[in-house]
Amino acid sequence: MTSAAPAAPLAASAEVPLLGFARQSVAIAEAELRKLARDPTELLTRAVQPALWLIVFGEVFTRIRAIPTGDLSYLEFMAPGVLAQSVLFSAIFFGIAVIWERDLGIIHKLLVSPAYRGALVMGKAISAGLRGLTQALIIYVLALILGIRLQFSPLSLIGVAAVVMLGSALFATFSLIVACIVKTRERFMGIGQVLTMPLFFASNAIYPLAIMPPWLRVVARVNPLTYVVDALRALMVQGGHSAFGVGVDVAVPVVAFAALLAVAARLYPGLVR
Repeated sequence: MTSAAPAAPLAASAEVPLLGFARQSVAIAEAELRKLARDPTELLTRAVQPALWLIVFGEVFTRIRAIPTGDLSYLEFMAPGVLAQSVLFSAIFFGIAVIWERDLGIIHKLLVSPAYRGALVMGKAISAGLRGLTQALIIYVLALILGIRLQFSPLSLIGVAAVVMLGSALFATFSLIVACIVKTRERFMGIGQVLTMPLFFASNAIYPLAIMPPWLRVVARVNPLTYVVDALRALMVQGGHSAFGVGVDVAVPVVAFAALLAVAARLYPGLVR
């Protein structure tokens, strides 16, 4: 039943290419989001990990004041990093659902449709981005409970939502590429677990770039998660600022996402072989 939903929009291949691409992407995203509506308990389980990071790790390090964070308390410094971490951890395992779809024959049906291959990938990226917004809502609620000073201006909220969606789409697309390469659930889970922690710890999510050793600072500067965190820190927390500039923080993930989208669209048909 899941694969039947996008069938009608996907069949509209005689449209203007850009419009057809957009309609097909939205159809795929809607089908993906319906899965979440059928299993809302997933939203509750996603709240556990960020709560532990903020309540346990954040509170302890705030008390010992071991990490210099300037005018921000450690909890205020850490909250955007925990949001970025939650986005990363949920998006990086997005590809396993695609492997399940292949085993159920859903991918085969989509690939024989007249849909653009890029639209199939973009639709999944959009759905991952919208799922990421639930992570933002959870973090905002936890942050308010813990007394973290958040920005609530319309521009700040829109900016946070856009950055969260971009980060989710970026890492979900990366996850899809991994799924296309390894093709089995067991290998995918192993690689996903190996990738998440280095991406997280080699970023500015829980400590500033200034205290990193030089080699780790170089790695952090090529890590897209660093720019997602940096943008969130400037937009989300009162007194927060961006080390690179919000324009750079957005441009780097956008370029990375565009490159990964092109690669994923090319590899996606190979998932069924």
